[in-house]
Amino acid sequence: MTLENISNIEGLFEVINECKGRVELVSPEGDKINLKSRLAQLLAVAGVFSSGYIRELELNVEDAEAMNRILEFAVTGESLEENK
Repeated sequence: MTLENISNIEGLFEVINECKGRVELVSPEGDKINLKSRLAQLLAVAGVFSSGYIRELELNVEDAEAMNRILEFAVTGESLEENK
């Protein structure tokens, strides 16, 4: 799954933390980084996304429900709970 132009990085990580199963960032070289790890999140924000938004993000999402939650966030900028 590829997400583009995510400006609410903190909100995205909140949604990822609530997901079941693995959610991994996939690098252009094919390396996978577990985004449910707080350390990985901090490194990603500090290193790659220092511009304040994510231009493009390739994710490998294990759980179908988790994928739906992340897609909903990408479209609306809110988690599914916030929409209820």
